[in-house]
Amino acid sequence: MLNRELTVEVSRVTEAAAIAAARLRGLGDERLAHEAAIHTMAEAFDALAISGRVVVGEGERGQTPHLWLDQELGRGGPALDIACTAVEGLTQVAKDLPEALSVAALAERDSLVKVPRVYMEKIAIGPGYPEGLVDLDAPVAENLSRLAEAKGVRVADITVCILDRPRHAGLIAEVREAGAKIRLITDGDIAGIIHTTDPAETGIDIYMGIGGAPQGVLAAAALACIGGQMQGRLVARSDDHARAIRRAGIEDAGRKLLIADMVQGDVIFAATGITGGSLLSRVRRLDGKVRTHTLTMRARTHTVRESRVFRRVDENGDLLNSIFT
Repeated sequence: MLNRELTVEVSRVTEAAAIAAARLRGLGDERLAHEAAIHTMAEAFDALAISGRVVVGEGERGQTPHLWLDQELGRGGPALDIACTAVEGLTQVAKDLPEALSVAALAERDSLVKVPRVYMEKIAIGPGYPEGLVDLDAPVAENLSRLAEAKGVRVADITVCILDRPRHAGLIAEVREAGAKIRLITDGDIAGIIHTTDPAETGIDIYMGIGGAPQGVLAAAALACIGGQMQGRLVARSDDHARAIRRAGIEDAGRKLLIADMVQGDVIFAATGITGGSLLSRVRRLDGKVRTHTLTMRARTHTVRESRVFRRVDENGDLLNSIFT
């Protein structure tokens, strides 16, 4: 059973991981930053009074030191599903570029779809539109035309967010042919999907493309809290991916997933900025303190909170007290 206290606790988990990763910003070492954040996030989850099970994490057992699928975390308590990515945007952390986040979600046991670290084709828009307005199986031009008509604008006024990857060359060409604008992002499709919920502020009307499946479930958790539409479909780009999907117990990998297929019932979502960007500010150290900026949401109450937390650090930048003491 989720409760109000867990909303605070899950934000402390992402804050701890973000602080750990932020210490390694700009050093050019993705592996080191990833390991630091994974270790810290696992410790943070293990300190909670929950009986947690990782259903969306960093890989399978043997592939990652912590946060593997089906890993049990917590000191005991309500049986919950854990979805997490310790660092969304490893390249951004290594190069100190915008939009790196630490992200996690909690839901009641068997409420989140279990996915391995494979790819997912996605399409997402914000709230306030007729259900099924856009469709993963519809042509790109048709989706853009439908959205433009619903917004009362021209297709030329629509901006599509797409990950800047070679695999999206065809998609980008189709969007340009349809006449819409494109916002290319180097990483961080969780933030890209969340941005569709406030196009007046972000300038992003729709997200399209193939990204990580774990990030897709986490983005669906966010939209379950704040509204919007999303569809996804797992993509196996190698034999290893196909085997991972089967090991996860997914029989129909080609099935189109709606938000309700990925997230059922109540869910708590939290994201903390590591390098900063349009969604969240970066972890900052100043005047003997470290500051974090976190977005926390809950589906049952549709509550969205922003918190800026200051913690004391010593001369080496280490926290004087553990986040969980």
